[in-house]
Amino acid sequence: MALTGLEIYKHLPKENCKECGVPTCLAFAMKVAAGQAGLDDCPRLSDQARAQLGEASAPPQRLVKIGADPNAIQVGQETALFRHDDKFHHPTAVALRISDAEDEPALRQRCQAFRKLQFLRVGVTIHPDMIALADESGSPDKMQAAAEVIYNELGVPMVLMSDKIEALSAAAMGPLNGSRPVLYCTGQAGADELADLAQRTSSPVCVAGELQAAADTVEALAAKGVRDVLISRGAAPAREALAFATQSRRAALNKKFRPLGCPILAVACGEDKTAAALDACAHVAKYAAVLVCDAWPPHLLVPILTTRQNVYSDPQKPVQVEAKLYDVGETSADSPLLVTTNFSLSYYSVESEVEASRIPCRILAVDTEGTSVLTAWAADKFNPETIAAALKAAGVEEKVAHRQLVIPGHVAVIAASLAEECGWKVLVGPKEASGIGPYLKNDYKMA
Repeated sequence: MALTGLEIYKHLPKENCKECGVPTCLAFAMKVAAGQAGLDDCPRLSDQARAQLGEASAPPQRLVKIGADPNAIQVGQETALFRHDDKFHHPTAVALRISDAEDEPALRQRCQAFRKLQFLRVGVTIHPDMIALADESGSPDKMQAAAEVIYNELGVPMVLMSDKIEALSAAAMGPLNGSRPVLYCTGQAGADELADLAQRTSSPVCVAGELQAAADTVEALAAKGVRDVLISRGAAPAREALAFATQSRRAALNKKFRPLGCPILAVACGEDKTAAALDACAHVAKYAAVLVCDAWPPHLLVPILTTRQNVYSDPQKPVQVEAKLYDVGETSADSPLLVTTNFSLSYYSVESEVEASRIPCRILAVDTEGTSVLTAWAADKFNPETIAAALKAAGVEEKVAHRQLVIPGHVAVIAASLAEECGWKVLVGPKEASGIGPYLKNDYKMA
């Protein structure tokens, strides 16, 4: 049974030292009870109190470490069903699948391709995180050799998938010794076999099956001292896998049902690669901690990574760029000056259209606390005063020969007052970023 905040508070030092990052011991106790903090965050907690509180005060979902430092990934310990309630803390680890039946040159080519899968989106580099090595050769020796090639080439965390315990053990205790791969037995394996595998390799294991069967196995593993466990519905249709993920998350968070408080591993593979990529996006949105997929082509991978980036951003902290003057292209003193907000999506939308137009421009990102143009205008954060102040702070007058700037069409209403405030000629640009190219090539020249 989970403890209440007051029950936890009774065992705390009550010194309000703030070393845990929370103002008071009572506030810390409430966070522990809500699953948003762990007892390890309190450096002054006595061993006796720690023992008394024990597992009852642990977060509803366990944190599992995959891989070895410095490339280790942490998954789990999520505290919310819905992103708007709090935020999701540990982004889905995307693992691209490789067959161990491929020969060594092909494996090395795969590794080279993996390194190139880096994409810049709204100022952040997004990329896959792991390799999932699937045993399709049926040979433990072949799987062990493939794991060695991949790990030596990339050094990233891995998922090992095989229907044979001995194949998983050979790879994890051989070339991957100490690297903590996820060991996913796709065949029949009981709790005794999985516990022995986990303890011999010091690696997390994945329990696959229907909800009740998975819960029973996790409970049996916990009794044997194995707690670094992921759960999965296995090779099931997306509908069943999503239901498994949703029900297990609700049981863990709402009912504090510990046997299902494990990170979820989802598999989105199939002959129809496009359908599998769509399933993968759904799994990211619905609680997958580790996602195994075949989305090697960028046109399939980028939507998955984009979904992850969107879902795992903090809804209470808008993604924003630094508020300053940016040069796009080889600018000169006569280059156009565009004004927008420092909301990341707004800025990069403008920047990408300027780059596509091949007309060098300067972009002034005004500090609106990361809100978009219309939102900032409605909140009185994107107004003549803030824009004029941003012009002055960035020293724009010293960098341009002209005295004209372009504002978004959605805030045309402030053009006259802005001109009066800053003394510049204010031009009204297009409402949407997609119109910037034609505007610069046609209308701006006539201004």
